[in-house]
Amino acid sequence: MVCPEFSHPQSSSPMAKPRNRSFWCLPDAFLVFGVAFLALLLVASFWSFFTPTPNFEPTVTVPPSKLSMNPVDCSESGFGVNLKSDPKDPTFYDDPEMSYSLEKPVKDWDQKRAEWLKHHPSFAAGARERIVLVTGSQPKPCKNPIGDHLLLRFFKNKVDYCRIHGYDIFYNNLLLHPKMGSYWAKLPVVKAAMLAHPEAEWIWWVDSDALFTDMEFKLPLERYKNHNLVVHGWPKLIYEKKSWTSLNAGVFLIRNCQWSMDLINTWSSMGPMSKDYEKWGQIQRLTFKDKLFPESDDQSALVYLLYTEKEKYYDHIYLEGEFYFEGYWVEIVGGCENTTERYLEIERGAPKLRRRHAEKVSEQYAAFREAFLKEAGNGKGSWRRPLITHFTGCQPCSGDHNLMYAGESCWNGMVKALNFADNQVLRKYGFVHSDLHDSSTVTEIPFDYPADEGPW
Repeated sequence: MVCPEFSHPQSSSPMAKPRNRSFWCLPDAFLVFGVAFLALLLVASFWSFFTPTPNFEPTVTVPPSKLSMNPVDCSESGFGVNLKSDPKDPTFYDDPEMSYSLEKPVKDWDQKRAEWLKHHPSFAAGARERIVLVTGSQPKPCKNPIGDHLLLRFFKNKVDYCRIHGYDIFYNNLLLHPKMGSYWAKLPVVKAAMLAHPEAEWIWWVDSDALFTDMEFKLPLERYKNHNLVVHGWPKLIYEKKSWTSLNAGVFLIRNCQWSMDLINTWSSMGPMSKDYEKWGQIQRLTFKDKLFPESDDQSALVYLLYTEKEKYYDHIYLEGEFYFEGYWVEIVGGCENTTERYLEIERGAPKLRRRHAEKVSEQYAAFREAFLKEAGNGKGSWRRPLITHFTGCQPCSGDHNLMYAGESCWNGMVKALNFADNQVLRKYGFVHSDLHDSSTVTEIPFDYPADEGPW
């Protein structure tokens, strides 16, 4: 089943209306008295001017444009959620039996999460589309001399994407379970993030060696409304080819619900925390003939669950293959310049896309652009920007890499992809990297460049 979604009714407040005032004419008999009274007021006003009464109340000048707006609750954030309210009503956080650890499964999570949202109604509105992006890296400095710098830029890229789309982000650089290292380290972090963020419907794991290369594109969440896990994958490769690379577990979107808690519990039972870890490695190698290494890994484990328990899992897992949910960097990096030129060509003929605008309204321009990308295609051979470029086989921190290609091609490819993505952000600030191969280059963009000239 699909885990329950939450909504919150919208409310509105009536606007104040000005009252009419009536005026009366005074009879002549009171004229003298009126003049004397006005004189007395004039003297009093001069006295208060020279001896003012202390005012201990704050004075706020309200711009005229704001006078007709509804009152603003200063306790709310810019996203309309109350960050200063945590009622005393007991929730799962007050249950001493609850645990963030993988060893202790969570039960009745849907009810617990719904109860928390009931006590925090400002978070209930929009909960169905709220995403927390989770990523991380190792707890120690990198062996690769440029590894820490690359990881910083990969993280900056994710922060940029989240800022543009209003997502929260959590970066972890600790092993939350001492035995669950390497590619298994993500599962304890994802479970902890689900408990730490009951306001979020989705947790989006993105590996440290993956970066966003289309800063405008948003996930089509409506497409996933009947599913609880989204990964980049191909059913034919799972059920016909039985390949351990039939999906990629380095990037996945998982719904914050009981089904997902149960999946993480089953999934992690094939990892190093299990006494059967070595056995699971043997089973995976026997099942997937193209798997060359003996250890049980998270990706093979997920493919194994889909392959052996199709009835239980397949209907709940969306294998996204219609766009680069994550794409192999070797297929992508060489086309960055062509993609840049094609997008600029679109802008030359579409003045509204060339218009300078605030970063906060970037999604509107992404919607404008979609009408011009119908012929761009998706995936390999497309000139559409890939959502995520994944440097599978390249390890920026250790410096290790697949022997299919040289290490320099990994690092140079990373720099190029990072600059390609960074240009999409920097344009909102008036600058770009003029050379995708050189991060130090910078060119200022004219505030309104001619239609027949690109800024870079």
